Amino acid sequence: MRTWHTRHPDKAITDPAEIARIVTGQKFLTLALCAENQPYLVTLSHAFDAERGCFYFHCSRVGRKIDLIHANPHVYGQVLENLGYVNGDCSHRYRTVQFDGKAELVSDPGEKLHAFKLLIETLEPEPGPVKEKLLGQAQLEGVAIVRVLVAGWSAKRGG
Repeated sequence: MRTWHTRHPDKAITDPAEIARIVTGQKFLTLALCAENQPYLVTLSHAFDAERGCFYFHCSRVGRKIDLIHANPHVYGQVLENLGYVNGDCSHRYRTVQFDGKAELVSDPGEKLHAFKLLIETLEPEPGPVKEKLLGQAQLEGVAIVRVLVAGWSAKRGG
């Protein structure tokens, strides 16, 4: 996996376990997509699968995100952990992870089920009832699951 280096090495986060804790601890990521020189930025709820090195998100099977992913699967994203403004210091505490990756629709039913379970477990405080309600075949067919396979990332802390 490729990594980049910050201009301030003292602020860099290089431990893969810490990076995984940052991305799994946050419910939203911001994803940059682009096709025909037209950028598009979207904030999404997500789940991170550390074993597979990928993010999952769900969306409609048709629409701008899907069109852009088909046109250009290369994406860039960011997960931000906001640790708060420091009063009297004019600074902000945070940890952030930037990543480069490839987005693709999940077509394998087993992986789609795995991703949807992971999303529910990540986002829901009480995942059991939601799993029972949403993990039926009809619900899985009606939604798109997108996998973003991470090619490289960098992380830093501020404040």
